[in-house]
Amino acid sequence: MGYVVVASGKAGSAGAEQVEAVTGVLAGHGTTELVRTAAAEDLDRALDRLDGRTLVVAGGDGSLHLTVQRLWDRGELGDVTIGLIPLGTGNDFAHGLEFPLDPLEAAAVVATGEPHRLDVLLGDDGGVVVNMAHAGLGADAAEAAKALKKKLGPVAYPLGALIAAVRDEGWELEVSVDGTPLGGDAELMVGVGNGRTIGGGTPLCPGAAADDGLLDVVVVNATGPASRVAFANALRTGRHVDRDDVHHARGREVRISGDPVRHNVDGEVGEEVAERTYRVVPSAWTLVTP
Repeated sequence: MGYVVVASGKAGSAGAEQVEAVTGVLAGHGTTELVRTAAAEDLDRALDRLDGRTLVVAGGDGSLHLTVQRLWDRGELGDVTIGLIPLGTGNDFAHGLEFPLDPLEAAAVVATGEPHRLDVLLGDDGGVVVNMAHAGLGADAAEAAKALKKKLGPVAYPLGALIAAVRDEGWELEVSVDGTPLGGDAELMVGVGNGRTIGGGTPLCPGAAADDGLLDVVVVNATGPASRVAFANALRTGRHVDRDDVHHARGREVRISGDPVRHNVDGEVGEEVAERTYRVVPSAWTLVTP
């Protein structure tokens, strides 16, 4: 047994100390190599040297997404066992799996936990979704939260959601799950979940499970000024799914089309697109879980 730990070479001194401590814990359970990555080529070199060892991602949702994407592109995702040390700001995927957020506790999980097969979502652009894709208000909220993130941490996202909820007027979108229409025509937000939360614990898809072979879809029609603010407030605790202007379904594929809209995929906001389809790939990868 052994481990290859990949960590961003751009981490600050505190993050570097945490990575060193995690590496020390894992070294007590097997040969451990630390690779600091600054570019895609560094990650590829780490993957080339795995030789059956567990790949340990020390980082947040973005780092996990990049790793899973690269393994998918290389055709190796199903063959590699991944461990996770949540070191990001939000750590939403870990949060949804009830993973310990303390780095040393997470390292103990990697060393002693059980491999668990999990789903991944795949966009028609070839991009994977490990945790969540969302369009509309969610993407705009993430953009609004960027300037607040360093000062406020996870609190920045719900505040960004409130800012975007007041500003955004909605989009004319058609959403269908396995061919069946969901919601109305004017949408404020569409969430497609493999995981449960976004923005550091905001439960957009509170019933999602990353191992059930299904994707969760939440469509929000709260486009009036008062309803937008009420939705944003309810979103913080997951009570939004009980609202009449919020629709939910589970399926294997979702198609979102209509007005050009930005999609936020695992925390990264892309360019506006008029159509995007996501499908679930069941049991696509292996993560060591508690």
